Amino acid sequence: MKRTAFFISDGTGLTAEALGNSLLAQFEKIEFERITAPYIDDADKASNMVARINKSAEQDGSRPLVFDTIVDSKIRDIIATAEGFMVDIFGTFLNPLEQELQSSSSYSVGKSHSINNAGRYEQRIHAVNFALDNDDGARTRHYNEADLILIGASRSGKTPSCLYLALQYGVKAANYPITEEDLDDQKLPDLLKPHKDKIFGLTIEPERLATIRNERRPNSRYSSLKQCMHEIEEIEAMYRRERIPYLNTTAYSVEEIATRIMVTTGLKRNR
Repeated sequence: MKRTAFFISDGTGLTAEALGNSLLAQFEKIEFERITAPYIDDADKASNMVARINKSAEQDGSRPLVFDTIVDSKIRDIIATAEGFMVDIFGTFLNPLEQELQSSSSYSVGKSHSINNAGRYEQRIHAVNFALDNDDGARTRHYNEADLILIGASRSGKTPSCLYLALQYGVKAANYPITEEDLDDQKLPDLLKPHKDKIFGLTIEPERLATIRNERRPNSRYSSLKQCMHEIEEIEAMYRRERIPYLNTTAYSVEEIATRIMVTTGLKRNR
C-alpha cells in the first residue's frame, strides 16, 4: 500500500515534517511518498498547492495526507479546499492551549525555528565549528574546552554524532578514533587520560562495521570482518576495564545516538 503525504508550511516546514513523520512512522506496513512544501505564504502559492494535492489524489486513487503548520487562517482555508486528509498541526494544539492559558497565540510565521536568542545561535555555531576542528583526533590540544569526547573504532558514527550534538544541543563534542596501536596495552591512550570524565564510547556490531568500511575501502584488511571483530572486541574490553560508558550504535539513527548520549551523560542543552 502506498500513500502520498504533504508537509506544508508558511515557514521552513521543519515542524510539519518532524511531527508528520513521527506519526507516519507508526504505520510500518504503508509506504509513503513524502513531499515537503515550505514557504506557502500567499494565496497564489496556496492555490497551486491545492492543485498539486488534487492531482496526487487523482493519480493515487486515495486522498493524500496533508500535514500543515500554516498560521495564516486565509491561506489555511485555501489549503483546506484540497482533496486531502487535513492534519492542522498548529490548530489542533494551539486552540486548546489558548483556552487553557486564557491567552491568544501570536500566530507568528516561523516562530519555532526563528533565531530568537542570538546567544544560543552563536553557541550552536561555535559548537559546530569546534566539532569540525576537533574531528577524528586531528587536534587534541583543545580537549580541555570540550563538553564531550567521543571515542571508538573508525566509522562507528563519531563524526555525525558530534555534529548533531553541536547543531541540536550546542554541545562542544570532539572525537578520537581508537586504532590498533592504541589497543596494544588495552588501556586508554595517554593523551585522553586527563579528560576521562568527558569521554563516552561508541561501539557497533562488527558485521555492520565491515559493511560500512567496505563502502570506503573495499576488499581491504581495514574492512575485513576479521579485523572489525578484533577491533570491536578489544575496544569494548577497554571500555569495561576503564569504566567508560558506551553505546552500541548499530540499530540507532544519529538522532537517537545523540539523545541517548545526552541522557546517559547528563549533559544539558546549551540554551
